Amino acid sequence: MALISYRNAYVNIGKDVYEPAEDSFLLADVAVDRISDGMNVLEMGVGSGFVSAVVAANKNVEPVGCDINPDALECAYENGIQVFRSNLFAGLRKKAYFDVILFNPPYLPTSEDEKLEGWLNYAFDGGVEGRDTIATFFAEVSGYLKPGGSVLLFISSLTGKGEVFDIMEQEMFTGYVVAETRSFFEKLMVIECTHNR
Repeated sequence: MALISYRNAYVNIGKDVYEPAEDSFLLADVAVDRISDGMNVLEMGVGSGFVSAVVAANKNVEPVGCDINPDALECAYENGIQVFRSNLFAGLRKKAYFDVILFNPPYLPTSEDEKLEGWLNYAFDGGVEGRDTIATFFAEVSGYLKPGGSVLLFISSLTGKGEVFDIMEQEMFTGYVVAETRSFFEKLMVIECTHNR
């Protein structure tokens, strides 16, 4: 088990759980900047709980996280995050409860021969074009945000920025890139998204 310390948070990374990388650090930094004390925060696809743990270590909030991967849920819980098992919103009642929903989705274009064995595949497999999970997420997320609430969504240039904005627009969301950086062959970015109610 590896230990990562970042911005006052200490997170252990378990076996078969996505290990935080540049995407996780960028989303965590944006989340700390954008989240205010007392907000209700959900991290969709919580993984190790790294992003939520960094938020909790720097803000007076208690993020909750969900994931389909039972190994990830155990890891996040051991890192101090309240969790529940859910495939996207399937485990939630539709209720406008959250001020901010954080999501680092599986965003990599993935062919059949690139799929991984076991639960870890859910952290990487974004479908053939890398946007399958993002499209499903945006079809449902508006019912879980408070009025004025927002989504902080991580994507890569490999996901297709224009196509992701098209998905958001179809679901009546407006978005702005609030942070971006280059990593090897791709550009990493966080989009802040609000619903046009």
